[in-house]
Amino acid sequence: METILAVFENGVFRPVAPVALPEHAEVEFEPRLVQAGAARSNGSSDALDGVYSILSERYESGHTDTAARHDEHQP
Repeated sequence: METILAVFENGVFRPVAPVALPEHAEVEFEPRLVQAGAARSNGSSDALDGVYSILSERYESGHTDTAARHDEHQP
């Protein structure tokens, strides 16, 4: 069985990637802390780097005040 990386939030372990287990399957595990920022084995760190790279780029729409056009398409 593969290692599953999870985050503990609000009292629940939430996997950071899809898990190949049937619904309601009982599992037994021993939690082990990993270093913050450690590269994940499923490559999701690389994928997130790509997303943040795209989001950091600027887009010039030609509009200097987009907030002024907020209601433009409202009935």
